[in-house]
Amino acid sequence: MERNAQNNRPPFEHLHMVFLFSDTGGGHRSAAEAIIEALHLEYGERVSTEMVDFFKQYAPRPIKRAPEWYPTLVRIPELWGLTFHLSNGPRRTKFILTTLWPYVRSAAKALVTRHPGDIIVSVHPLATAQVLHAYKSERPPFVTVVTDLVNIHTFWFSPGVDLTVVPTEEARRAAVNLGLRPEKLQVVGLPVADRFCQLPEDRQKLRKQLGWPQDLPVVLLVGGGEGMGPLEQTARAIVASGMPLGLVIVTGRNRKLKARLEAQEWPVPTFIYGFVREMPAFMQAADILVTKAGPGTITEALNASLPVILYCRLPGQEDGNVVYVTTNGAGVWAPRPELVTNAIQDWLKYPKWHAQAVAACRRLANPQAAHQIARILVRQALSKELVGNPQKSAISNP
Repeated sequence: MERNAQNNRPPFEHLHMVFLFSDTGGGHRSAAEAIIEALHLEYGERVSTEMVDFFKQYAPRPIKRAPEWYPTLVRIPELWGLTFHLSNGPRRTKFILTTLWPYVRSAAKALVTRHPGDIIVSVHPLATAQVLHAYKSERPPFVTVVTDLVNIHTFWFSPGVDLTVVPTEEARRAAVNLGLRPEKLQVVGLPVADRFCQLPEDRQKLRKQLGWPQDLPVVLLVGGGEGMGPLEQTARAIVASGMPLGLVIVTGRNRKLKARLEAQEWPVPTFIYGFVREMPAFMQAADILVTKAGPGTITEALNASLPVILYCRLPGQEDGNVVYVTTNGAGVWAPRPELVTNAIQDWLKYPKWHAQAVAACRRLANPQAAHQIARILVRQALSKELVGNPQKSAISNP
């Protein structure tokens, strides 16, 4: 991948960056790791980084168990959607943050004391306001990197941050409508790991290495890191259609589902995996991706020029992702197994439609997003040593 010329990199000796994240879903960690990887590729040892899981390391009980609760919560989409909508909105968000502040105050202050940095970067909606509020009169520059694509919860937007980086124009408009100043917003894209941003390798060579069929179209079926959604029913519908294809199923951390699928007989070449690190190669080798509407997976697919069929989404949070993909022509929404099968049949029967979706993916892709964000963070860190903190957070400002 071509890197920026040296004269585009501002001169400095060393910067230390602190990333706030938590494992409530894989997207927050993945975004932080992608930016950190880009920082090291761009600047080498001149930048040091640390990742702070604010829930596990600092939150008081029982809040610190949020990462443990997340897999159960997302498997009940109606409950997730209700939680999203009931907590969304400036007044509701401020009420929740203000109510929680006395309970988390000491933890937030301990975090900022123990993890000094030249810049603080939040990649989680629940980290920004509370940590920002813990600083006194001065603090280092503070940047939020939003890791949702379109439907952005108001927890993400805190008026006191120096910059909010958003992935889409839709997200920028949402921030402006909530009162964030346009000059403190920048549309870049969603950061993903460098291995998802390389030029596509030879598909047949990849399939040979993976042991997949080379003479059949390959459908890649995934359910996110937690293996959520009607993965098993969708897989059964695909193979029952009689279409000549190869099927690759990734169950993530859902071990019970993996074992159940492995115990079945499949009438087409079928390959079943758990949590994998080879997803970039999988996406480059496949013809069609069937997935939940998670922002990270969608972004990775766009970078791989891989058309997507979205078969489930988290209500509220991921509704906009479906609209984003379908209106831009990069995929279709198929919330029932028979609709997934119909969409696959259409793309196999009419290759021109599939080719149009591939072209749409290429238009939407931004494989340089992590590197762009890395350069933004360095410039932001160098712009000021300490920042006055008169407008601390959404806790103290509506």
